[in-house]
Amino acid sequence: MTDSSADRSLSWGRGDLCDTAWARMEPHLPKNVGRDGRWENHRTVINGILFRQRTGIPWRDLPARFGKWRTVHDRHRRWSADGTWDRILRAVPADADVEGRIDWSVVSVDATVCRAHQHAAGAHHRAARMPGRQRRPCQPRSDEAVGRSRGGFTTKIHLVSDGRCRPLAILITPGQWGDAPQLISVLDRVRVPRPAGGRPRTRPSHLCGDKAHSSRRNRRYLRRRQIRHTIPERRDQRANRQRRGSRGGRPTGFDRARCSRRNEVERTINALKGFRAVATRYDKRAFVFHGTVTLAAIRLWLR
Repeated sequence: MTDSSADRSLSWGRGDLCDTAWARMEPHLPKNVGRDGRWENHRTVINGILFRQRTGIPWRDLPARFGKWRTVHDRHRRWSADGTWDRILRAVPADADVEGRIDWSVVSVDATVCRAHQHAAGAHHRAARMPGRQRRPCQPRSDEAVGRSRGGFTTKIHLVSDGRCRPLAILITPGQWGDAPQLISVLDRVRVPRPAGGRPRTRPSHLCGDKAHSSRRNRRYLRRRQIRHTIPERRDQRANRQRRGSRGGRPTGFDRARCSRRNEVERTINALKGFRAVATRYDKRAFVFHGTVTLAAIRLWLR
């Protein structure tokens, strides 16, 4: 049974991909990679993955209309490991950029902490590498992006959002990691290809962030890339700069009107946490949870 015949024989439920969203996503999916030379029912499997993300239920409890739960789980795990979700997240914004639907004027950066379920702990710390095989692009990390705190296990999501509340880049770290050290890493992940040719767009016109992203290293990096930014200076950093006198450098500029637009990235975080499998981490491996968050970001672009 082909995808088209399967689509006609099924009635799609709430939250499934509509025809317009499927038409934008289908060209970027892998083809002819299954055991028998092809994969069938991509749309049904993706709808099953989205259902699990919205509800947060265990994979084994997926409704029968999505097929075998192991097929849905294995395909999500495979596409999280080989970077398929990351490639789609770069391709879908590229189409929107051609149509002028990306607001590059003010891009915001922020981070949020997600509580990790007890089932997300206990992954082996050894790298999953088979003898004689090359290292996969999404090599499992030693810490699996699970941090320990007084409240239990936590994972932090760093993301960059455009002016229309859609994620441009995502980074997963343990919950106790700071925001400022990850600013450069998450900005380096912003890469929107140009279908007509040329280098991908990686630099926004203006960047907004909160005090947690304030550091001399980050400001030096933004100046070197010629990215204007509005990041409030922390009180201790301002006192240290004033104590050093002329050697401390000039005061940082601050635009209150632009800083007020930082709520756009907070609204993006709220939209991502509308998926219960993102608000609470149930995935044991870091690369699988990264794929879960990435697919949720793709769903926001397809709305």
